[in-house]
Amino acid sequence: MNILIVYSHPSKKSYTFQVLEHLKSQISNQNWNLELSDLYGMNFQSDMSEQEYEREGFAKTELPISNDVLDEHAKIEKADCIIFLYPVWWSDCPAKLKGWFDRVYSVGYAYGQNETSQKMKTVPFGLVICTAGHPNAFLEEINMAQSMETIMLEDRLGKRFENKEMLILGGTLELEKVMGRHFLEIEEVVDRIRKYCD
Repeated sequence: MNILIVYSHPSKKSYTFQVLEHLKSQISNQNWNLELSDLYGMNFQSDMSEQEYEREGFAKTELPISNDVLDEHAKIEKADCIIFLYPVWWSDCPAKLKGWFDRVYSVGYAYGQNETSQKMKTVPFGLVICTAGHPNAFLEEINMAQSMETIMLEDRLGKRFENKEMLILGGTLELEKVMGRHFLEIEEVVDRIRKYCD
């Protein structure tokens, strides 16, 4: 089984990095193939160039796609499961990950004028994992959790994934209270991957 993690956080001192390391260890225990797109580590260019905008905005599919984007396309095509891991900043993912969607979901690959103009495979399982300072109950009370789920699952993952879920690891402002539960939830991720990808 091939797992791709698209990871977006600038610091190895962060709790999100600890979650990444725990997730990687759980996946390697299964002897699955793991590929990592560490967007900050690889200095992924999140800003769209003028030529990329022209290609996207006017569906000029004859214009070339950048090599770094083609590399991400190749990773997607190999993946049975893609996990997006990031912290919640101002109710959304970091700009680097938003830029990944802007550039990697290129016209003629991830979307087009009609379904036959899309080349991206339908990935069996997509999992969004995000760390958040506020507890999940508060995020649900103010409708932020629902908003994040709609944006990530319905728009960004959309029909490109057969199955998709979101796991919000909230309450990190009181980390000592939630860390054990969060790590158990990460360990359960393996069962979800097996359910949808075996």
